[in-house]
Amino acid sequence: MFENFRVFETTLAGKPISFETGKMCGLASGSCLVRYGETTVLCNATMAQKPREGIDFFPLSVDFEEKLYSVGRIPGSFIRRESRPPESAILASRVVDRPIRPLFPKDMRNDVSVVMTVLSVDPDCSPEIAGMIGTSFALSISSIPWNGPIAGVNVGLVDGEIIVCPNAEQRAKSDLQLTVAGTATKVCMIEAGANEVDDDTMLEAIMQGFAEIQKMVAFISDVQKEIGKEKIVFESKEVPHDMFEAIKDFAIDDIKAALDTDDKNVREERLAPVVAAIHEKFDAEYPEQEAVIDEAIYKLQKFVVRRWLLDEGKRIDGRQMDEIRPLNAEVGLIPRVHGSAMFTRGQTQVMTITTLGTISEAQILDGIDGNTSKRYMHHYNFPSYSVGETRPSRGPGRREIGHGALAERALLPVIPSVEEFPYALRLVSEVLSSNGSTSQGSICASTLSLMDAGVPIKAPVAGISCGLITEGDRWMTMVDIQGLEDFFGDMDFKVGGTHKGITAIQMDLKIDGLTPEIIKEAFEKTHKARVYILDEIMLKALPTYRPELSKYAPKMQTLVINPDKIRDVIGSGGKVIQKICAECEVKIDIEDDGHVFVSGIDAENVRRAVNVIETIVNDPEVGAIYKGKVTRLMNFGAFVEIAPGKEGLVHISKLDSTRVEKVEDIVNPGDEVFVMVTEIDQQGRINLSRKDALAAIEAKRKEQAQQ
Repeated sequence: MFENFRVFETTLAGKPISFETGKMCGLASGSCLVRYGETTVLCNATMAQKPREGIDFFPLSVDFEEKLYSVGRIPGSFIRRESRPPESAILASRVVDRPIRPLFPKDMRNDVSVVMTVLSVDPDCSPEIAGMIGTSFALSISSIPWNGPIAGVNVGLVDGEIIVCPNAEQRAKSDLQLTVAGTATKVCMIEAGANEVDDDTMLEAIMQGFAEIQKMVAFISDVQKEIGKEKIVFESKEVPHDMFEAIKDFAIDDIKAALDTDDKNVREERLAPVVAAIHEKFDAEYPEQEAVIDEAIYKLQKFVVRRWLLDEGKRIDGRQMDEIRPLNAEVGLIPRVHGSAMFTRGQTQVMTITTLGTISEAQILDGIDGNTSKRYMHHYNFPSYSVGETRPSRGPGRREIGHGALAERALLPVIPSVEEFPYALRLVSEVLSSNGSTSQGSICASTLSLMDAGVPIKAPVAGISCGLITEGDRWMTMVDIQGLEDFFGDMDFKVGGTHKGITAIQMDLKIDGLTPEIIKEAFEKTHKARVYILDEIMLKALPTYRPELSKYAPKMQTLVINPDKIRDVIGSGGKVIQKICAECEVKIDIEDDGHVFVSGIDAENVRRAVNVIETIVNDPEVGAIYKGKVTRLMNFGAFVEIAPGKEGLVHISKLDSTRVEKVEDIVNPGDEVFVMVTEIDQQGRINLSRKDALAAIEAKRKEQAQQ
């Protein structure tokens, strides 16, 4: 029945991987079922027959579909089915999109759709990598024009050893989470998170991953030669040569004059009459081709900027190739929030707000990667006013999610552990103005916002980008690219890190790849730039994290109790824990391993609640002082509850320093009193003294006054 069914087998870093084609999805242009260990991903690629009219870009969509049945789970939503993709799936889609997009013809306008459906997940074999390689396989054997293949691998660093395609156990203790993609000759995508890994080690990890990539690319190329379909001839939407040359002759001097400024607003004001003049002259000459004329104008601007850079070493704002735009950093801008900071680089400006919350406010995740929650969340917003445009807010898109994840990844290695800092953290980066490198601006602003909030980060992190211009064998890099250098250049190489090393990388390319020499130079330039930003700007704005949290932040204390005692703290029907929360005005979160997190606005109430819990789970200590509540009176004394379920007697002789005739002359039911434990008898009965507690408190007060 399946006469075209074929299976192609090889290995990836020593693990078996196979590609099945010809049995499923017969109507897709290219399709394969990837089996990588027990990870199974179905990859399909299709293309529209005709180009989409009225657009000046290549319409590619890449979707990584996480199916919870792949890990044996039922979705947690009310309707019990997958809805919109989680952030992890969006990020995986972007990782696959970035290396394959530059290899499509730039003048093609036919819609192309790539869909990766995760059918099963083996924790030791990344579905993201299986999807990337499967996409390359499907595109290569399809009739879709594409200058592949590519392949990708994950790389880890465990105990100083570089490991290509680490398993789940190795990933859990790795100091590096690196994804590399490449063609037969060049590296075309880098995405990384790292625990302050130095440049040389990072470069070596990239090159070891690239060596494995080249083997897989060769394998797919052989399969393509054997079963690949003939690539279709598409309708080119390239700007006609005669049109471009005519517009160039007419307007190149005006375009140069308009672009030659470091102010984005001035540039756009200058360009508007030039664009209008071009349309006035050429719309009649090329009827119904206004969109093509606009593309020719864009192409002419790109031509000017690239010629300036390559031929004259000139940047549009007059900077040197390794010169950073003017910088500024401020902290504590916003009242009442827990931490705030603003970082400005040229006309790019980002403000980040830090919010501290209880551990129970950590984000619940519903994905296939095994992570069920995260306590550090970073969100990035890019409103239309930041680029001087008008459009309605529709929530975060893939770009916003990707940039937020990049900043989160850059800062995650310096966030203190939950034992050191028992809070959930949410950072929101608001882009106020954008002229390139907003994601790296958000890293700088976020570091300062965390420090302003009093978060004891391990080291400050800064971010910077490096651009690239190539022409044949010629190439040159430039640090801190602004908008036009990003639009018209060939690379946006973003690196975040501390003084010690790299914490995050994201590389976007518009060409087929990078050589090791280019990557090394990008590392050198970004390292020098981020150290300058840290020392000369950020640490001068705030040298270290604030010693105290904002008065508006919740105060938190953590204790660890015997898990067998959890039921005592909660009480029947939750009565005990509810009583503690109500009386102390706190919130209490208890984890199954015995970690207890107590939070509240008033630090004294938090301490009081902790004392109550400790009293419940531990036997009261003789000599310890407690604040308890009088529960009942007897002729011979008063009973005081020092913790839910733990009550002791204050004998009438221990109620006060003077003789007491009647108990009710000193205390009444409901009164809160300080008492000291004086004895615990053999039957476990607790004897208390108000007199001794007051004396001890007064003695301590006098001692402090003398000091």
